[in-house]
Amino acid sequence: MTFVVTENCIKCKYTDCVEVCPVDCFHEGPNFLVIDPDECIDCTLCESECPAEAIFSEDDLPKEHRKYLELNASLTKIWPVITECKTPPEDAEQWDRVKNKDVEDKLQYLKK
Repeated sequence: MTFVVTENCIKCKYTDCVEVCPVDCFHEGPNFLVIDPDECIDCTLCESECPAEAIFSEDDLPKEHRKYLELNASLTKIWPVITECKTPPEDAEQWDRVKNKDVEDKLQYLKK
């Protein structure tokens, strides 16, 4: 089992989850974070730290987010590891579905 970053992280990219990870399994892209499934030790610490509620256990991953398993795995191969919390984008709250229920289909905004 691994943890997976899903769609709500796109354009929010809060990094609170990164600092609690004991094995540095997060990788950072231009507007999204991913978890390396080969490094994740299933400690559960990141899930509760995500203000955007974008991190799920592979076992609890909603069916519509199953594609993020492969996306996380592939992007960890090209994006660098991130180990420190950073300031989120200025418009993060606008893109966060937890705070703005009108935001839909964020995958189209993912920058690789």
